Amino acid sequence: MSPDLLIAVAAMGGLGLFFAAALAVADKKLRVEENPMIGRVHEVLPGANCGACGYAGCYDFAVQVVEGNAACNGCPVGGQDTADEVAAVVGIESVKSVRMVARVLCRGGRKEARNKETAYIGPGGCSVQNIVSGGNKVCIYGCLGGGDCVAACAFNAIYMNGNGLPAVVDEFCTGCGMCAAACPRNIIEIHPIDRDVFVFCKNHDGPKEANVLCDASCIGCGICARKSGGAISMTDNLAIIDYEKLDPETIPFDKCRSGAIGYLPGRAPAREAEMEESREVDLVKKIRPFSTTGRSIRKEPG
Repeated sequence: MSPDLLIAVAAMGGLGLFFAAALAVADKKLRVEENPMIGRVHEVLPGANCGACGYAGCYDFAVQVVEGNAACNGCPVGGQDTADEVAAVVGIESVKSVRMVARVLCRGGRKEARNKETAYIGPGGCSVQNIVSGGNKVCIYGCLGGGDCVAACAFNAIYMNGNGLPAVVDEFCTGCGMCAAACPRNIIEIHPIDRDVFVFCKNHDGPKEANVLCDASCIGCGICARKSGGAISMTDNLAIIDYEKLDPETIPFDKCRSGAIGYLPGRAPAREAEMEESREVDLVKKIRPFSTTGRSIRKEPG
């Protein structure tokens, strides 16, 4: 072996030993010991890493809980059981966990919404439809029906119903918010499971336009707002609910002909439930062809 090669090998070996020693010393001097409680909290979390807690994942949430920056009930996927276990690990009193679920705030399905004269032909995903042409429906605020929310749900808690709208299975929904994040029209929101009353529309068009585009749209009449005692306000022709002030008994649901504001299915008191059934019958009678000019097309008899 040549002397030059020996010198090179010795030099590289010496450098390797030097840097290894330096790293060993740095590890001893600069090491930050992890609180073992973080690992124990992480173990009791569901491991979905969905980010619904507001942090990067389950591990980050565990760090924040141990450091006192997050509440023990901050994991919506785990619910009350996880909140109790986290509190036990950290050594604090557990806090009641409010279960959150997804709510679809659009009732403009195939029966209610008007379609464009020219059908959309292309990829079926909501995000693509929204970018390319806005899908088949004339309403630019309603559900596109492509099922991006269904694909985003890791818990099989949402599906497309027969009317072309997403439907949430409360028993499976964890409130992670992945479906809401996947919706380009922002018609899915996360709410407490015991919340019953919603505005099932996102349309900001004026009364005449909204009424023509969809039989289930909020037409911005403001009747509900005037009777709500300040719990409902009108923003760009759309009713917005302040749930801190809401008293459902003050809302004149019977005055909303489209049913844009109302109870979740199966949650309404008897009187409101009867009105909802009546609206369903009226919608079937009102279905009519539609043109892109915004006018209904009347067919000549015969």
